[in-house]
Amino acid sequence: MHCPFCSATDTKVIDSRLVAEGHQVRRRRECTECHERFTTFEGAELVMPRVIKRDGTRQPFDEEKLQAGMLRAVEKRPVSMDEIEQALSKIKSTLRATGEREVPSEMIGNLMMEQLMNLDKVAYIRFASVYRAFEDVSEFGEAIAKLQK
Repeated sequence: MHCPFCSATDTKVIDSRLVAEGHQVRRRRECTECHERFTTFEGAELVMPRVIKRDGTRQPFDEEKLQAGMLRAVEKRPVSMDEIEQALSKIKSTLRATGEREVPSEMIGNLMMEQLMNLDKVAYIRFASVYRAFEDVSEFGEAIAKLQK
């Protein structure tokens, strides 16, 4: 691992800990030349299925897009980053567990709504209103009624 401060090639690991429910290793490193410390994260590289969009086009799974959607939904809500990371991890695990090479974007949206429903009801309604393209107040009412059941 190259030092991000001086670009030296020799760094040593000071501390290692499991994070993200044991799916990642967090390592504190120190450069042997400039003695600066930095953190790295190590995780298994797993192949995610391609996404079939509503218009039929196919594109690679984009974890950043998934995270951005969830962050937008939970914005200004009492949801911790740990809870968000766990929810995203569950979505990715479910997608990998299908064993499919391609999955419809609708499946990802439904998994996202399921996780948001468990995290925060307001965030769920926010996401659902955009994802389902609510046209009027009655559609909000139906979604809220579904939550209350």
